[in-house]
Amino acid sequence: MLGWGFPPNVTGGLDTAVGELFERLRERDGIEVELVLPAEYAPADRDGIHGVPTGEGDIITRIGRLSGAFVERAADADIVHTNDWFGYNPGSRAQANHDVEWVTTFHSLSSDRNADPPERETRTEQRVVNRSDHLLAVSEFTARKIAREYGGDAEVLYNGFSAVETTGRDLKADLEIDGEMLFFVGRHTDQKGLSYLLYALSKIGRDDVTLVVGGTGHLTDQLKRFAELLDLEDRVRFVGYVPEEELGDYYASADLFVSPSLAEPFGITIVEALSAGTRVVAGPSGAAELLPEDCLIEVEPDSDAIAAGIERGLAMDTPLEYEIRTWEEVADEHVAFYERILADDDGDEKTGRGDADRGNHPAGDRETERGDDESAAT
Repeated sequence: MLGWGFPPNVTGGLDTAVGELFERLRERDGIEVELVLPAEYAPADRDGIHGVPTGEGDIITRIGRLSGAFVERAADADIVHTNDWFGYNPGSRAQANHDVEWVTTFHSLSSDRNADPPERETRTEQRVVNRSDHLLAVSEFTARKIAREYGGDAEVLYNGFSAVETTGRDLKADLEIDGEMLFFVGRHTDQKGLSYLLYALSKIGRDDVTLVVGGTGHLTDQLKRFAELLDLEDRVRFVGYVPEEELGDYYASADLFVSPSLAEPFGITIVEALSAGTRVVAGPSGAAELLPEDCLIEVEPDSDAIAAGIERGLAMDTPLEYEIRTWEEVADEHVAFYERILADDDGDEKTGRGDADRGNHPAGDRETERGDDESAAT
């Protein structure tokens, strides 16, 4: 398996999902799993986890260094499993050099992460779709986008519902919030829709609601200026990076968790908030496919809709009742998937990789193509 971060050194929901799946697969008899990561995010002295120093340079250069170690480790594997666009170089090289099945899971697409997706990145995603032997998506939402944007047919294996730990610390009191507390945590990028959330806060018909914004990103300073223009300085707290050990208490202290994302292919933060007992208002997400409406109030990425969703959520006091999807279930489904594709492979005469289209790319199309640094941390 190829990942980027590993709990608690995570850069996004992809890292949480890969970490959870790795841990469960390691517990299974008859399965050997190795995970290759950049050394700066890899835990020390963990069996089966190989940290590769990626050094200085841009994201393309760093992934190139990661690829060599990944291909070497793949020599004895039956399956290589990569994630998103950054798995293209490692996955395609392993596929070309070894008798392996290449599986790619899409946790998000460039069009989810960027208002104007970089052409280089979308070309890479198209190549991943064309070349991978098997495609997985974390939701029907994402599978439909893969089909629409790239013509790929992805099987859906939903993420599990990650839970957070709480200590009982009252962040609302620590932050001296007297009224209702809204909480957001995530990267400050266009995808996350934070400008809509700030504008929505200005439209809520009460002034006793405070928004706590966790995380950072290239839009942080711009968002702070926007809050000032909306005269919301006293109602918005930018708390920066939230350490993993404090995250549960932030969720639990909030009256609502708000995820105003333009698109959340799954939404790990949504289920984390629910695990702390906090209702959620969210834009379009894959998690909504598994949750009842009274737990997750789904809204359009529009300030009026978000404001209405917040007011509705704050007025609700019904208990949160939903069916938890465990990571053990996720691992079960992956094991069944792996066994099925290996059985199918054994029954086929293997003359090449994937379908006819995958075997008909010009040599020049094998160049390394990578997206920008922001996307690498997704």
